[in-house]
Amino acid sequence: MIEANTHVRIARPSRDLAAAERFYVDGLGLTVLYKETDPAEGEHELLMAGLPGAGWHFELTRGPSGTVVPSPTADDLFVLYLGRPVEDALIDRLTEHGGERVAAHNPYWDQWGVTVRDPDGYLLVLSSRSWG
Repeated sequence: MIEANTHVRIARPSRDLAAAERFYVDGLGLTVLYKETDPAEGEHELLMAGLPGAGWHFELTRGPSGTVVPSPTADDLFVLYLGRPVEDALIDRLTEHGGERVAAHNPYWDQWGVTVRDPDGYLLVLSSRSWG
């Protein structure tokens, strides 16, 4: 049975885990929870990032020879509800670490936050709204 405290994993493929780590860890401020950069033959490289003690983590993988290529759409969003205005310093840090600020596909997100494209083309939305 799924409960409110069920841990959530958000997983995506990545072309370049080092670039993804710079963006999500150095830029956004997540913590590396686990990393595998030298997997056994046929296994995946892996970066798990999140916040210690949180009920979720973000997992980026790179299969043998890049077997799965990221293919983000305009609605593949990773939304963080900050509950406060998005600080310019955070946006600057994200762009300095490989991100690109972009207009949102859905204008709702431009009204209530900032959208940044990560190095693999996926969209991170920093929402000024609160959740719940």
